[in-house]
Amino acid sequence: MKSLLEVLEISRSSYYKYRNKIDKDYSDYILIKEVFDNNKKVYGYRRISDALLEQYGLIMNRKKTARIMRKYGIKAEYLKRNKQCGQRKYVEENRREDLLQRHFKQKGWVTDITYLIWGNKRAYLSTILDLETRDIVSYKINKYNNNKVVMDTLKEAISKTKDLNGLILHSDQGYQYLSTEYKIVCESNGILISMSRKGTPLDNAVIESFHSILKKETLYNNNIKNFEEYIQLVIDWLYFYNTTRIRQTKK
Repeated sequence: MKSLLEVLEISRSSYYKYRNKIDKDYSDYILIKEVFDNNKKVYGYRRISDALLEQYGLIMNRKKTARIMRKYGIKAEYLKRNKQCGQRKYVEENRREDLLQRHFKQKGWVTDITYLIWGNKRAYLSTILDLETRDIVSYKINKYNNNKVVMDTLKEAISKTKDLNGLILHSDQGYQYLSTEYKIVCESNGILISMSRKGTPLDNAVIESFHSILKKETLYNNNIKNFEEYIQLVIDWLYFYNTTRIRQTKK
């Protein structure tokens, strides 16, 4: 049986070296999450610690496993409270200052979530946009407005980019961007978190404008028959935007 490090294509030396970076828990979190997901998301910290030792030969103290699981919001499915919709409690200490200060012509990314609604159905679009090129770095569409859609967008953007050290990522103060997982993934990759002032959408005007244009050019310019057709139009438009659409920016 392959070890977990082999499955993840991580060398043992790299694993322990990476543990000493900005957040020492992040590599352990990856391993814990892998075991958790591979076991139908029903294992608590005791079983996860046992699985790490028995299946992969990694010794992890149960108290440490429990602490990391709490830190990242990993909780057995049957223990979760009803109707949480994937929302994790945000942490006040994770708020950050506005590093952009509305200077949008600089190196960095901006991100936000917007709703996609047609008839009585709704979905949510999470987007990361490059300030220099105005290209879409990554996007995800989800039925729910939750942490997962934000983290999936972020992780895809990270996987596409070689040098992230010192890169600013600006958002509003939505609870997803205040989560510990978001903070640690950003900081572990050298990304500088920036946030708009509360209730000030102009601090994130580039992504706000982008989502507004998307809706105008999809929702209002087509004879849409159903919600699924609308979502496909959005996907097609996002591809069109990145490959063909002429963009105009204010001088």
